Amino acid sequence: MCGIIGVTGTAQAAPLMIDSLKRLEYRGYDSAGVAALVDGRIERRRAKGKIRELEAVLADQPLTSVV
Repeated sequence: MCGIIGVTGTAQAAPLMIDSLKRLEYRGYDSAGVAALVDGRIERRRAKGKIRELEAVLADQPLTSVV
């Protein structure tokens, strides 16, 4: 693992997590993912490759959570 971030607040968490991951992008990686608490369950989205691949997954399967 290269970088781990956490977000909690009143805004949607996924865009904030993506922005934070982009700040760590210079470190190099082969995949990226995010997890969020949705209706009492942890849901995750993952993608091989760069963060833009993860953004494409989130566009198709959004996470609606503030945590």
